[in-house]
Amino acid sequence: MTFDDLNLSTPLLNALNDMGYTNPTTIQHRVFPIVMSGRDVCGIAQTGTGKTYAYLLPCLRQWKFTKEKAPEIFIIVPTRELVAQVVEAVKELTTYMNLKVVGVYGGVNINTQKLQIMEGVNVLVATPGRLYDLALNGVLKTKMVKKLIIDEVDEMLNLGFRTQLKNILELLPAKRQNLLFSATITEDVEALIDTYFNDPIRVEAAPTGTPLENIIQTGYEVPNFYTKVNLLELLLTEDETMTKVLVFAATKQLADQLYEQLENKFPGTAGVIHSNKEQNHRFNTVKQFQEGNYRFIIATDIVARGIDIAEVTHVINFDTPDVPENYIHRIGRTGRADKKGIAITFITEREQPALEAIEALMKYKVPLHPLPSHLIISNILTEDEKPKVYMKTIQIKLPKKEDVGPAFHPKSAKNSKVNVKIKRKDIMMKKYGKPKTRGGKK
Repeated sequence: MTFDDLNLSTPLLNALNDMGYTNPTTIQHRVFPIVMSGRDVCGIAQTGTGKTYAYLLPCLRQWKFTKEKAPEIFIIVPTRELVAQVVEAVKELTTYMNLKVVGVYGGVNINTQKLQIMEGVNVLVATPGRLYDLALNGVLKTKMVKKLIIDEVDEMLNLGFRTQLKNILELLPAKRQNLLFSATITEDVEALIDTYFNDPIRVEAAPTGTPLENIIQTGYEVPNFYTKVNLLELLLTEDETMTKVLVFAATKQLADQLYEQLENKFPGTAGVIHSNKEQNHRFNTVKQFQEGNYRFIIATDIVARGIDIAEVTHVINFDTPDVPENYIHRIGRTGRADKKGIAITFITEREQPALEAIEALMKYKVPLHPLPSHLIISNILTEDEKPKVYMKTIQIKLPKKEDVGPAFHPKSAKNSKVNVKIKRKDIMMKKYGKPKTRGGKK
């Protein structure tokens, strides 16, 4: 099947031809007729299968020119990078169409985005938090929305956008078409669909957790963090095919720590990106990587959903992800557009259960390679890796309140003085041996 077989308009076909696209992916040709029919859609497809064009093509095919300034198409995505990516995709597809697209996200001046919306917008791409802020400010009118697209909804819920999503859905007109796309369908996603969607048709391009066929997966059993650093250095030094490498770290702190270790060894060719970095830094890092100025970038899991970089040769899981689905999203950054990719995972003894969970999800055992003979095995352990010494806590039994005595000591016999009143009669008796009187009264 080619794009000519779909009921696409000439402007869209011309744009696709300019980009060199001739054949739709599985998710694209399955979703297209359902969206065109007006039904709600729940699309389940892995990262790298062309989900963005799957919802953009039918929505743009049905869009008609209007003088209205309020948007008719809402596209909600989890990250700033994904906003920029979708905006760029809309611009590429509408080269021959008179359509205005605007992207909004948090972390930048909201007033600039307000002005853009007030000037008029047809397609609005946004993160949930900023979209809700603009709607509350009264700048964004929702009454004209005909199509709502929620992309990477499972990641959105993981990032804590549940409340904003529900609030946005309640602001929209009841008569609209809903399109939801996700790599995994969790219980939370099911609840969202049941509440706000109208009997959606499910379109599954590949079962959740199926490893992409054009990705070669391998693993290395590594004893500790610094040996992982040595192995990564060795692979980057000796393997010339590693020209565009994404390295995934478990946390932001670990990503920064790894960057510091490798920057001296590979000066000017490495980048680091995570949610603590400023927006301009994040965009610039991705741009440098896309243009080939950076040979590799170190990233956290949020970037697995947030960027679409062509021709990533290798994905290296420096840390084995705790959530099995995140492994699928990570390795999906390579092997895109029918090209071969390589995914390498470093596994410590502590990470073995995580690997087993990933293999159970994929129904595929990741082949393990022996460590290179000339690899330096480090004996240095991080604070997290050092064995913990647990001291036994002795509980002291406190005395009961009634058992507690006075807060002072009794006086000694010498110091125990008692005031005694002595009569004069007794004094006289003691002195003279007989009572002594003053004489009778006269």
